[in-house]
Amino acid sequence: MRIILFGHGRMGRLVGVHAADHDGEVVGVITSRSTPEDWAAAAGAGADVVIDFATGEALEANLERLCGLAPTLVLGSTGWGAFEPQARAIAQQHGRGVVAASNFSVGAYLMEAAVRALAPAIESLDDYEPFLHEAHHSKKRDAPSGTALQLLGAMRQAGLTRHVDVSATRAGHIPGTHTVGVDGPTEAVTVTHLVRDRATFAHGALRAARWVQGRTGWYSMKDVLGI
Repeated sequence: MRIILFGHGRMGRLVGVHAADHDGEVVGVITSRSTPEDWAAAAGAGADVVIDFATGEALEANLERLCGLAPTLVLGSTGWGAFEPQARAIAQQHGRGVVAASNFSVGAYLMEAAVRALAPAIESLDDYEPFLHEAHHSKKRDAPSGTALQLLGAMRQAGLTRHVDVSATRAGHIPGTHTVGVDGPTEAVTVTHLVRDRATFAHGALRAARWVQGRTGWYSMKDVLGI
């Protein structure tokens, strides 16, 4: 699997480090400093997939060009939700296969399934107040995170209409922690997903890249994982 990286920050570099674990090889890197010659070289590299861990702004500005680099894309940038309808249209126009996700860790989707199952019970317990807190490193721009919004959306879809207090922390080097809880008069229950190593996101993105080969259309990590 021949890979072009779009963005070469911490996550892009980690994808490169772990590519071989998934029978992958990085054949090109595009960053904000790339020249027209770099783009041309990437277009001629025979890539199977573009893996994006740049920024939402960079993705919006360059998605059309990225579709010219490979038949499939894995989009890991966040903060571009309003652009999604256009992104889907661009991908469809080019006949590309896309996996887009705000979080590529398997555990995040197991947690989503858990809180979705809990939502009806939380709805019925008036004296237990629900909350959602997430924490990430200080350089993460969007708050609350895309994963936090995804968890909240899953609970809403499962029937939770009550107010959920949502909060976020941006500090230090925290890879990522998400907690959904309910606090009652004499007890509390929490469900937490804790990332101990950012490599989990790289492995998830590479898993998605392998899965989307030969496919067209727009997919999520739930499609990749079959949950």
